[in-house]
Amino acid sequence: MIRECTTQEQWKEAFPLMKQLRTHLNEEEFLTLVELAVNENHYRLFGVWTNNMLAGVVGFMPMTTLYYGRYIWICDLVTDSSLRSRGYGIKLLKFVENYAKEHDISKVALSSGLQRKEAHRFYEEKGHYDRVSFVFKKDL
Repeated sequence: MIRECTTQEQWKEAFPLMKQLRTHLNEEEFLTLVELAVNENHYRLFGVWTNNMLAGVVGFMPMTTLYYGRYIWICDLVTDSSLRSRGYGIKLLKFVENYAKEHDISKVALSSGLQRKEAHRFYEEKGHYDRVSFVFKKDL
């Protein structure tokens, strides 16, 4: 079952899972950033539950750029490390793709750290995503 996490309590429930992906964040920083992203960038956070346990989360937002036009940017996607390879990640990915189609958006994009080889294989082999660019950043 996939449902949206919209409250502080639901975000707190999602934090231990998100911490597996965003190891640099503590709970307070996570809650602050989610609230800002929701209010400023229309970020949406959804979870997939199994047996009343949160198995995975995906966070995404609609964007418009000259490069892609209108698209969904997946900011965060993580399945609990103890529940990987059970189909929860692909369910969340397909959920985002269906959300995009329902909102007349024809593209979904994401970035993945260079070191995350298993994630790359997942996106390419299971999700059928194409590797199309590198992402560059500079801390100021």
